[in-house]
Order: sequence, then structure tokens, then C-alpha cells
Amino acid sequence: MAIAEKFPWVKYKTFIDIGTAEGCLPTQVALANPHLVGAGFDLPMVRPLFEEYVASFGLRERVSFHSGDFFKDSLPTADVLVMGMILHDWNLEQKRILLRKAYEALPNCGSLIVYEHFIDDDRRKNVAGLLMSLMMLIETQDGFDYTGADCCGWMREAGFSETRVEQLTSVESMVVGVK
Repeated sequence: MAIAEKFPWVKYKTFIDIGTAEGCLPTQVALANPHLVGAGFDLPMVRPLFEEYVASFGLRERVSFHSGDFFKDSLPTADVLVMGMILHDWNLEQKRILLRKAYEALPNCGSLIVYEHFIDDDRRKNVAGLLMSLMMLIETQDGFDYTGADCCGWMREAGFSETRVEQLTSVESMVVGVK
């Protein structure tokens, strides 16, 4: 909900949530921004859950599903791509691959939103981010959480011309990269 309200959606027409699961983010963004057409991108097996969830909000006409694997397939194109709680599952090289793929899928002036429980830059204050990083080390083979500054740097390496970190909730932030 915070992304649906805080991001400047008025500048854009389309968006896709990468790794969408049941479609919570596309649903909330579409409900708060009636001018947008959106989608979720995830593995084919997720489609029935996504479509049922989106239909329960009456959004079938504006929010659709794209099947794919973000490591094997190109990412779908939209004005805005969103990766929420995705990058922290992977090692550094995989994170960089996904950011490059997002950059390639965006039009000029398009934006990528990455949201996570970022670790604070000093690695001392954001307990939620530090605990989430510990969870990723336990739950995944190579995943880890990171700082907003880390993400901004990786986005710039991928080609994004502008990056910024914005607080969303007490524990979540978003990094926005503009192509």
C-alpha cells in the first residue's frame, strides 16, 4: 500500500510486478491508481492463484499475468518494473543479472522499484533488515540482504542514470532506479 501511495505513478501508464506471487502489489497499485494497467510476472504454476486474487478485486480488465522464469526468460516490458523481496534471495551475481534484465526491459525514463527490509548504511540500526539478512543466510543457499546504498550502486552498474532510497514503512524502504 505504501508503494501504491508514495511512488509518483501519475507519470506512468503501465507496470509489472516481477515475482508477483498471488498479486498483492499489482492489486494495491491498480486500486490506488485507476489510470494504470498492470501485470504480475511469475512461474506458470502461480497463474491460477494470481488470477483468482485479482478477480476478487474486480481488476481482471486492468491487471494480467505473464508467465516466465526471471532467470531463463526476458522480463516483460512496462513503464515501471517492481521487484519486492526478490533480490535478497540470490547471490550478488544473480542480483546483478536481474538488475541488468530489468534495465534492458524498461523504456527510456522507465523506473525500477526494489523494495526490501534494507540494512541501514552503517549496518547498526535497522534490526529488521539485519534479522532478514540472517534469515536469508539460513533459508537460501546464497541469499543476503543489503543496504540501500549497495542497491543504488548495483543499479548504476546496470546502467540506471538516477537512483534514490525512500522509506516506505518503519521497516521497509524502496530503491528507485530511473533509466
